[in-house]
Amino acid sequence: MGRDTDVIVVGAGIAGVAVAHRMSTRYGLDVTLIDPRPPLTLTSDKSTECYRNWWPSASMVGLMNRSIDLLEEMSQRSGNAFGLNRRGYLFVTGSEEQLQEWRHRAPLTSSHGCGPVREHVSADSYQPTPAEAMGQGLDGVDILTGKALRAHFPYLTDDAVAALHVRRAGWLSAQQLGAWMLEEAKDHGLRHLVAEVVEVQERKGRIVGVETSTGESIATDAVVNAAGPMAARVARMAGLDLTLRSELHLKVAYRDHLGVVPRDAPMLIWSDTQRLDWDQEEREALEDVGRDDVLGEMPVFCHGRPEGGTDSPYLVALWEYHKELQEPVWPLPVDDLYPEVVARGLSTMIPGFGRYLDGLPQSVVDGGYYMKTEENRPLIGPAGPDGFYLACAYSGFGVMVAAGGADLVARHVIGDELPDYASAFLIDRYDDPDYMAELASSADSGQL
Repeated sequence: MGRDTDVIVVGAGIAGVAVAHRMSTRYGLDVTLIDPRPPLTLTSDKSTECYRNWWPSASMVGLMNRSIDLLEEMSQRSGNAFGLNRRGYLFVTGSEEQLQEWRHRAPLTSSHGCGPVREHVSADSYQPTPAEAMGQGLDGVDILTGKALRAHFPYLTDDAVAALHVRRAGWLSAQQLGAWMLEEAKDHGLRHLVAEVVEVQERKGRIVGVETSTGESIATDAVVNAAGPMAARVARMAGLDLTLRSELHLKVAYRDHLGVVPRDAPMLIWSDTQRLDWDQEEREALEDVGRDDVLGEMPVFCHGRPEGGTDSPYLVALWEYHKELQEPVWPLPVDDLYPEVVARGLSTMIPGFGRYLDGLPQSVVDGGYYMKTEENRPLIGPAGPDGFYLACAYSGFGVMVAAGGADLVARHVIGDELPDYASAFLIDRYDDPDYMAELASSADSGQL
């Protein structure tokens, strides 16, 4: 069988588009991208579209730093077509114990390559990030307490005792990034097929091609599984069993017409558990409809950020309080309480948001699925038959890891030099006793 294309990429979400872009533009390969849906429409636009290099393991920090390097390069080359900023993540706590944990953990994360740790009590020593900053600014983290915290973030609750500002972090438009990469890849010869891969063909343990739902057979030496929620299904076609967890995650966009959250705010994250302030009548009504899940102690990491430009009134927010594993289904299951629950959670951190509780602002709920491994690290590299590669299990960090994951899987495909962190993302890591011991001793997955 002759080869029709160098590489087939299955899945046109942000992961697959990034792989196709990297292989065609950086390495000059003939690439075919296959997906039955329009690009970036299934889950890639359903997250907060953020990025950070603050992660609990050296391998994740290394991969994310590489990915952010590439995002910054593409931002410069495109004239920042996808709105990359560097406003950071601001973790906020009302707990002295959490502050001490940050002080203990920050130097370790710094040693992984996150950047230096700075602590501020006075307002003058802290350097804010300009709202328009793209690939510039500080890295590392700043810990703010006392006057520094009050002066720079006066809209936070008086109960906040500290904040940790991750500086090499921010957000972007996943749709615009994907569109830009797709167009540039097409300029380098990318072929995009609107179809479904129904068979992965192999001979003597080696990939030889795929068959699509349109009846077309395409010969190739390499298939990259970047199929997001469909990755396990595609892997089974190659005789590979991926044990992935699927979590439903919703997000809500509010019209912040009162201007409660400043437009230059970073991503704001409440790092403590909390109990929502329902009155007695509300509690009884919630009990009657079986909503005990919002009546007790609620989990950490209710978070939100400004959405759009300086003239936009929108705020996007997420809070995963369901903690449910389920097979992906569409349309998404609906939680009618989600906008109110998240608004109440945000008002714990940002009291001004409580002004909306008597009448929620205009809001839109959307969401998608986090496809993740047990320890919440991606699968990137060869697996199964020769010529079959993974770029999947991107969990809730697909937008931030896509560029780095694409660079890594492309290096595997062409046999280029691999970075130190490459082995941490191979599927055979689960056969490594040292890796399994590390997992057993670590409770922090890095997930918000």
